[in-house]
Amino acid sequence: MKLITSRDNPIFRHLVKLKGSARQRRTAGQTLLDGAHLVSDYNLVLGPAESLVVSEAGSAIAEIKQLLAEHARRGGGDVAMLSDALFREISPVTTPSGVMALIPIPPPETIPFHQSKSGFCVLLEAMQDPGNVGSILRSAAAAGASKIYMSDGCADAWAPKTLRAAMGAHFLLRIYERSDLVEVARTFKGRVVASTLKAKNSLYQLRLTGPTAFVFGSEGTGLSEAMLQASTEQVTIPMPGGMESLNAAAAAAVCFFEKVRQIKTEACNS
Repeated sequence: MKLITSRDNPIFRHLVKLKGSARQRRTAGQTLLDGAHLVSDYNLVLGPAESLVVSEAGSAIAEIKQLLAEHARRGGGDVAMLSDALFREISPVTTPSGVMALIPIPPPETIPFHQSKSGFCVLLEAMQDPGNVGSILRSAAAAGASKIYMSDGCADAWAPKTLRAAMGAHFLLRIYERSDLVEVARTFKGRVVASTLKAKNSLYQLRLTGPTAFVFGSEGTGLSEAMLQASTEQVTIPMPGGMESLNAAAAAAVCFFEKVRQIKTEACNS
């Protein structure tokens, strides 16, 4: 591996653009995975990355050495080594992991379909915080979701910060960005459950064992009137402690695992 130390290097300049620009990621059809865990998850599902990028310090870490060896064994693409200073500039975290992967953004249909007994889908409307989006994807994958639909105005699903927050969920879910959520809701064959503070009915009063689409809105303004009208159910999460609201990712996790709980309870009672 040749050590890259110049900011004028074309590889480094391309990586900087991918880190900072959703438009550049869409144009190139590529994104960056940060950290050995994410890179390994990608390898398991979709094969070796187009290329790996390691820092000078990261190349001496045992876990990263093993990852590099596996990458070579499976016929992965080129490996670039950046000086520690340059690697810090493309890292999405304060303490760099030492390894990143350059990958093509996979079309939803290339993600293996995992339909569990708790299978459901999630609709996100204008949710702008990449950390919240990533956390919701992570909880959705853990609870057995199958598909994610995201409207215009949502944070980029394939931004490095979203990917890092999701911790590999992207490779277990089929993610459809820039979706017409009203149309998705209207054609969904099952309950379309909108989470809103304005609702009178509690989440825990609703039967969730059948096909379900959960709908969550913007952190600041909530769901649009059009999405509320397109839903079949509107629910709120009881908060006896007196807080006015939950973080969007926390509210989503409560909804997902209430569905899991109901399915498990029904299975035990049958």
